[in-house]
Amino acid sequence: MLELMLCSLLTIFPDYLFRRYGQGKRLGKEITLYSVWFELRWGLVSCLMLTVAVITTVFYNHPSTSKATAFFRTVPIAPEAVGRVAQVYVGFSGRVAQGEPLFRLDSARQEAELEVARRKLVEIDAALIVARTDIVAAEGKAQEAKGAYQQAVDELVTKQELQRRNPGIVAQRDIERLEVAVSQRAGALEAANAATQSAQARVVSLLPAERASAEAALTQAQVELDKMVVRAGVTGRIEQFSLKPGDIVNPMMRPAGLLIPEESGRRGVQAGFSQLEAQIIRPGMIAEVACVSKPWTIIPMVVTQVQDYIAAGQIRAGEQLFDAQQVTAPGTLLVFLEPLFENGLDGVTPGSSCVANAYSSNYDKLASPGIGMGRRFALHAIDALGLVHAMLLRINVILLPIKALVLGSH
Repeated sequence: MLELMLCSLLTIFPDYLFRRYGQGKRLGKEITLYSVWFELRWGLVSCLMLTVAVITTVFYNHPSTSKATAFFRTVPIAPEAVGRVAQVYVGFSGRVAQGEPLFRLDSARQEAELEVARRKLVEIDAALIVARTDIVAAEGKAQEAKGAYQQAVDELVTKQELQRRNPGIVAQRDIERLEVAVSQRAGALEAANAATQSAQARVVSLLPAERASAEAALTQAQVELDKMVVRAGVTGRIEQFSLKPGDIVNPMMRPAGLLIPEESGRRGVQAGFSQLEAQIIRPGMIAEVACVSKPWTIIPMVVTQVQDYIAAGQIRAGEQLFDAQQVTAPGTLLVFLEPLFENGLDGVTPGSSCVANAYSSNYDKLASPGIGMGRRFALHAIDALGLVHAMLLRINVILLPIKALVLGSH
């Protein structure tokens, strides 16, 4: 309507002035309701054509959309394993800090496993004390075997020396018996030494390794027990947290609730523009946003990112061939907007619906030295028409609460 009124001032109004003062025709006489088309046909046709041209130019070079939302990210609250809730530490809604406990699952099995791991560690410590005692006993037996072996060797040497000096004085059977005794006691000495080394290896290597394994098992059991207390992964707010003791939570099927990060939805607005504006919208463009949750307020924004892909065209592997006819509606061009000034989105509730305008600027093209007069005029006109779009946005912002509260259905 605003474009039509502006265009009529340049077409219908001059045509009427010519008919009235140039041809002497008067309203209600020659210019009546039935003769308007014939008398003002040039102005009406020019107004229609100019209005269409202005609307096309405005909406193409200064795109707008009502599909803008301050999206916010949510983090599911879920344990790492299925369990029954034993205790809840937070309420239905509120702010939580990172690492703050939210709820605890029944941990009877994990506590039992932790106690078993502790008992195993105590058992190994006791076995280590006993093993040190075994070393002392093994060393004593080795010393005893060494003495017996040395005694047998000395006795055999004495008998052999007597036999050498006085052949026949010692029976050959006695010497053979002593040789066998020496061999037996040598074997007993080796066995005692081996037992000593085994006891030492048990104290030095085996039991410390078993103790390290027991400590690792204890740590693992403690970790499993700590997992029973679910904590906040980030600082934020929980909303509609209706978990109660006795509920079953499943990380795959039934999370406990949602956690909204503190800054989520407060740093920018995501808008879906028509695909026709894909060649116009660029990072760095100035934009304006008006949100329902903060009426009568225009928020200056800047385009920071334009997504290179349109979500409606995505496909993924499956057992059926893709048919292009399945895309029932054209997707929109996702554009990320951030406030031009710090704390620009203060007061805007995350998730709020917004309308957005983006304004193209031809300042760099106008500053180039080789531009012609006609092109310069056209670029100036395109930039100036952005004012029309800004006026439309402000009119809509003024009327938005009235439409919602007075004219809207209740």
